[in-house]
Amino acid sequence: MINENKLSKINLYDKFNASFVNLITPEMPGLKKLRKANEYNKNQPTFEKPFPMPLEYINLKGVKIRLAKSLISPDKPTIVLLSAFPHSILAYSAIWDILKSDFNLYAYDMPGFGGSETKPEFMTFPFQGEFLGSFLKHFNIEASHLVGPDVGMAAVLSYVGNHQHKIKSIMIGDGPGILPSSDSSVIKKMVTSSFWRLTFVIAGSGALVESGKNICNIKYVPNKYEMSDYKKSYKGKVANNMAWFKCYPESIPAINASLSDIHIPTKIFWGADDAILYKDNAVRLHEKMPNSDLEIFDNCGHFVYQDDYLKFAKMVKIWVNRYN
Repeated sequence: MINENKLSKINLYDKFNASFVNLITPEMPGLKKLRKANEYNKNQPTFEKPFPMPLEYINLKGVKIRLAKSLISPDKPTIVLLSAFPHSILAYSAIWDILKSDFNLYAYDMPGFGGSETKPEFMTFPFQGEFLGSFLKHFNIEASHLVGPDVGMAAVLSYVGNHQHKIKSIMIGDGPGILPSSDSSVIKKMVTSSFWRLTFVIAGSGALVESGKNICNIKYVPNKYEMSDYKKSYKGKVANNMAWFKCYPESIPAINASLSDIHIPTKIFWGADDAILYKDNAVRLHEKMPNSDLEIFDNCGHFVYQDDYLKFAKMVKIWVNRYN
């Protein structure tokens, strides 16, 4: 039973700071227009509560991480889902509920993100790629299918592009990896400006999470349990998160250079109305990766796994069954 008295709510300070981010984000008028067309009601969550996920904590390679796993049979395909920012793996609850009857499932909050431990040394693309390999070996699931949106995409590409592996397929999207990168105003601020990175740190996790909802969802409305989990998860972590963005320009070239050498089946997904990383990134990623398939999710923002969770879950099912 969830104790509602212990929920961390988005307060007036969070909303004020998020509103300021809205004012300096030129993509917002277009996003508001899309929400209006979708009859988006910020006071009416898509689901009243998250679907159950068996959350737990383990220590792996000296790092305390939060994960969920659901195992039904060694004969079934295994899927590993990596967290996005500023989400946690709780954001997968809707698709988790759909997929759990057909697949063995793992999901984890990457070090420094979501409910996992944070340290400055975690906040690089290479570290996240290496840690993904450690996670797969720890659970003996190296021959699995990886799902990596947003920051998870960088970890997946860093792993399969720079390490020996047995991965069967990857599903990536709405994240960094291709050069040149078509970035929104918010990404440019976090990547290039120490002033704006400090501003996000001072505003805190609540403003970050509220801003993420405002900029990244155009159909899905998170419920209070999700928002509470995100806010709690990122409390005290925003400074390290901004360090990840600071090293972004020097991290992407290594991934970009490896793309043409990644020959495993790759599904690229992207929101047509992504206001964080524009969809032409997906087109150029598809052109560069030799064994890739591209799927653009119409009328979806940055968090496609929420905005069209039914279509996303169907995509995962079809792709994994094809390449298992």
